Amino acid sequence: MRNGSQIQAGGQVQALINSEPYWTARAMQEQGSRFFQCLGQALDAADLSNRRRIYATWPAECWDFYQRGLLLQGRQE
Repeated sequence: MRNGSQIQAGGQVQALINSEPYWTARAMQEQGSRFFQCLGQALDAADLSNRRRIYATWPAECWDFYQRGLLLQGRQE
């Protein structure tokens, strides 16, 4: 049986997959460490299969940058 955090992480990964990656990638590039800046570049260039791989490998970190990206998007609009 899956615990609540696994279910939540699965829902977050699905939400990430369904979202446009631009703002998440931009937040990574602007606000992340050197590693996440590079990962943001990779995310921006990735096809759906590779985006899934990135999101599944670093779900909590991607979710954090997704939320930061929503703030960036809100400031731009």
